[in-house]
Amino acid sequence: MATLTYLTQTIFDHGASQQLGRVLELHGIKRPLLCTDRGLVELGMVTELADTLGNERAPVIFDGTPENPTQAAVEEAAAMYREEGCDGVVAFGGGSSMDLAKAVALAVTHEGDLLEYTAGLGGSAKIGPVAPLVAIPTTAGTGSEVSSGAVIIMDNGEKLILASRHLTPRTAVCDPSLTLGLPPRLTAATGMDAMTHCIEALLSPQVNPPAEAVACDGIERGIREGHLLRAVRDGSDEDARWHMMMAATEGAMAFSKGLGAVHSMSHACGADQTLRLHHGTLNAVLLPTILDFNRDHVGDKYARLNAAMGCDADADPAAVIREFNAALGLPGGLAEMGVQPDAVPGLVEHAAKDVCTFSNPRPCSAGDFERLFEIALS
Repeated sequence: MATLTYLTQTIFDHGASQQLGRVLELHGIKRPLLCTDRGLVELGMVTELADTLGNERAPVIFDGTPENPTQAAVEEAAAMYREEGCDGVVAFGGGSSMDLAKAVALAVTHEGDLLEYTAGLGGSAKIGPVAPLVAIPTTAGTGSEVSSGAVIIMDNGEKLILASRHLTPRTAVCDPSLTLGLPPRLTAATGMDAMTHCIEALLSPQVNPPAEAVACDGIERGIREGHLLRAVRDGSDEDARWHMMMAATEGAMAFSKGLGAVHSMSHACGADQTLRLHHGTLNAVLLPTILDFNRDHVGDKYARLNAAMGCDADADPAAVIREFNAALGLPGGLAEMGVQPDAVPGLVEHAAKDVCTFSNPRPCSAGDFERLFEIALS
């Protein structure tokens, strides 16, 4: 069983979730608030995890995490934390549960509106130490278990980023067994979330060669070595699940050097609570459009990307990803996901001020975003 110490301590292997009691003891957590969703409760996974802890550290369960976490849900969970006398937070689920848990750890230790702490408003500098936080992912996608950020739909309707090293979970417990049997469509969507993290991190103009190396390794696992396609076709493939969880963790390690316009556009679309669009699916659909847009602004990185994907050096990465999305059974454009043309002005406004826009390799204006949304809708 491996223990990684990049960004945070990560316990990684099949069966790692059995170590949760030891991890809580390490961090002095005796009454954790476990942030999860109703789906995992109904599947019995929450009960199975709680049973490993016994009565001594029995968790208080918050299962109201929305598909895209909201400020209202954060405040509801934070109120439960205070009322139940909790002393730490455990995130158990996909990226939504982990992001919500991070925001809860912040909310119970900081005063004022959560909006004040968002990155776009300069709030990162206001974030100090938060409640002890442990993260256990049940999907191989966001890598939020090792990242310093969380994305929350605020009360004003905007999907905004909280970012601080204090929000990095103290320990990540990565158990690929928890992803066995995940449905093919969700496996594909979360897997492409991880691939998008790796690809955008590689292409970010920030100088961080170690992060780029990690990004390339994640891309190799997911695409060149075929583990994502294998996991989609056979949800019980333990080896493929192991490699995809590693790729997801690597994606978040890599994007310490920034993301790009794919995420700006995805955050904008994901803020619509009526459509309830999946973040990973959005990233997959939008990635080829941005790869086309960035083509002449990345130096030799497309050749490096192609090498990581197992393609010829002069291949078109956008075309490769489009074909890969199709093989995974993912949508071909935003229109298939229910996004309407009349939504574009609002999406443009949101994307243009998203913090991920500023680390895109090619400057992206509001006019550029308008054209990009139109392309992605076609």
